[in-house]
Amino acid sequence: MNFSTNYNWEGKVLLVAEDEDFNFIFLEEILIDTKARIIRARDGQEALDFIKSVPEIDLVLMDMQMPVMNGYDATRNIKKINKNMPIIAQTAYHYGEAYEEIMAAGCDDFVSKPIDIGGLKDMIDRFLF
Repeated sequence: MNFSTNYNWEGKVLLVAEDEDFNFIFLEEILIDTKARIIRARDGQEALDFIKSVPEIDLVLMDMQMPVMNGYDATRNIKKINKNMPIIAQTAYHYGEAYEEIMAAGCDDFVSKPIDIGGLKDMIDRFLF
């Protein structure tokens, strides 16, 4: 994949909360050239546990539909710990009530699936810098 903008997020840590292997591998592949460290949480509870135990995390990509604890509850709990943690929702549902629910949970922005790679990288870059 070749994009016109080169991102250098060396020293940054991204938490990707994604239960589906294919979706995580896709995100890892599109983010690997940024030099960011990527941590995976397989459910919302694991994402919350990482936020509590890895203070270096700079941003969360949060799938909203996950087992154990969904992305909505995980986001609300993460924001209680760190209200300034940027959280970008990943969802296939982004219209009407779903969008309002995502934003009400505390997400700072969202990307809809299928993900626009350039748009996602631009969004992450805005939150990191």
